[in-house]
Amino acid sequence: MLNKGLRDQESIRIDNILKMLHSLTFVPKFWNLEDQLDLENGLKDLGMNIGSLQNFSQEELITHLQRLHFDWNHFELFADFLMAMSKENQFDFTDKAIAIYDYVQKESKVFSFGIFNKLAAAKANL
Repeated sequence: MLNKGLRDQESIRIDNILKMLHSLTFVPKFWNLEDQLDLENGLKDLGMNIGSLQNFSQEELITHLQRLHFDWNHFELFADFLMAMSKENQFDFTDKAIAIYDYVQKESKVFSFGIFNKLAAAKANL
C-alpha cells in the first residue's frame, strides 16, 4: 500500500502518461513509424507495448492496471484511450475498453451516467 505522498506522485505520473497517450489519438491520422514509437514509449511507462496490449486478456489487463495503482478515473481515461485507438481501425481494443468500463461501473459502487453512456456507445461499435 502506498502512503499518501507516494500515492499522489504516482497519480500525477499516471495522469501525465494518460494525457500523452490521449494526445496521440487526438487528431485522426494514419499511424506511421514515428507515431507508433511514441505510442510504444507511452505504453512502456505503463509496463506494456502494443503487442502485449493486444495479447492481454480483458482480466489480465485490468489486473495489470490495478498493479499500477490506477484509480477509477485512471481506468476510465485508459478505456477512453483504447476507444480512441479503436476508431483508427488499425487497432481494435473495443472489447478491452468495454471490460474496463464495466469493471469501473461495477466495482466503484458508484453509478456514473458518463460511464454508462460510454459503455453503451462502445457496445454499439462492436
